[in-house]
Amino acid sequence: MQPPVHDNKIDLLCVIAHYGHARKMIRFAQEHGCLGATVCYGMGTAPRKKLTALLDLTDARKEIILMMLDAHRANEVGDLLAARFKLYKPNHGIAFILPISQTLGSHFYSDQKLDNEVTNPMVQAIFAIVEKGLAEDVIHEATKAGARGGTIVNARGSGVHETSKIFNIDITPEKEIVIILAEQDVVDKINTQLVDTFKINEPGKGIIFVQDVKKVYGLS
Repeated sequence: MQPPVHDNKIDLLCVIAHYGHARKMIRFAQEHGCLGATVCYGMGTAPRKKLTALLDLTDARKEIILMMLDAHRANEVGDLLAARFKLYKPNHGIAFILPISQTLGSHFYSDQKLDNEVTNPMVQAIFAIVEKGLAEDVIHEATKAGARGGTIVNARGSGVHETSKIFNIDITPEKEIVIILAEQDVVDKINTQLVDTFKINEPGKGIIFVQDVKKVYGLS
């Protein structure tokens, strides 16, 4: 396996794949220079054709693969993954590359701040963290504002406004993270729709943050 090339730019290659595909995708990426990966699980909510949904021919379960790579290798591995697993075809998965501005605690990359900005991004990733049970509503509202769908990841909150007591025991509520890829020109409209609908500016109602995307595969 080739060692990482330190060009002072490190990216995060994210792949949203059908359930059960992560292992072979990671193995393929490792054969082409990826040094490791983290997998988490979610649910896809992109609109489905009525007949397909009626016959239950789609599997909404997703695996989200996160791989940290040197910037040039992230592009190379992303291109190879897209070609090998046909991400350019509908319903074959989505991949995107995010810039990393700082690394800490990595065995392969020394702790450092990085000059890694995206100039004039065409696509941005919206991350919305909301109470469990609201994620599908978030995607519904985002779709009304121009989004094409999203992926839901289960999580757990631990903020000061995010605990309640049952029998005097602190209970930390479950959260859902919604990942939405959208063209840059509709991101503000989507965010405004979500903030207004879900009162995001009120304490404990949720958090939204936006990340520039360097490159995207499978978003038609």
